[in-house]
Amino acid sequence: MMKRLAAICATWIVLSSVVYADDALIAVASNFTDVAQQLETAFEAETGHQITIAGGSTGSLYAQILHGAPYDVLLAADQDRPILLENSGNAISGSRFTYATGRLALWSANAGLIQSDPLTTITQKKIVAFAIANPDLAPYGIASREALLSLHVWDKIKDKIVMGENIGQAHALVATGNAQAGLVALSLVENNNRSRGGAYLVIPEDLHAPVRQDAVLLRHGENNSAATGFVSFLQSSHGKEIIRAKGYGVD
Repeated sequence: MMKRLAAICATWIVLSSVVYADDALIAVASNFTDVAQQLETAFEAETGHQITIAGGSTGSLYAQILHGAPYDVLLAADQDRPILLENSGNAISGSRFTYATGRLALWSANAGLIQSDPLTTITQKKIVAFAIANPDLAPYGIASREALLSLHVWDKIKDKIVMGENIGQAHALVATGNAQAGLVALSLVENNNRSRGGAYLVIPEDLHAPVRQDAVLLRHGENNSAATGFVSFLQSSHGKEIIRAKGYGVD
């Protein structure tokens, strides 16, 4: 009798996890997609929920949300767009928080091009194409422009600048040799296999405003247990440990 009861209880637990498991679509800034995929694996193993990561520039994801894209959570590369989504009613008021703080790196796939300091590196004649993310679309692009202005080299190299729609595309421009160097997310050069064989310098934080990246629960995900669970997971010690290990600051 006891064995039968235990079997019934075990079956009920399995069925309960299936019944209450949910799916969520998570919009993620391109610089964070690799980390988000690791978070996805850990979250799904821990909760039984399923999530799908959709990467892109923060500007593009924001526009998609305004046009009705069924995202449940946004992990932006800035704070502005999550605030706008809260103010417009497209996100749940009070759900916004900073999940990571990004850093910039000056990177080249050719290690010999990286000199002792950013200014010397950037102004080399050997660099005929310099990659950054588009400042009109990507927060890392804004930070890159601020850093170049702070170094007083923006006007000197503006004709050499090539832009990716997002920081991932800027990284790809350098990785493929279409740009000899560029400003990319530090997390990409520390953790992405495409960066092997190159070299980089970390850009001092005082050259640009902090790249504080906020997450927000979107209206579409308000009653989605996978979406709300993932938001909680990002703020858990396990979630923060994964994020910190990938080169981001965590509050």
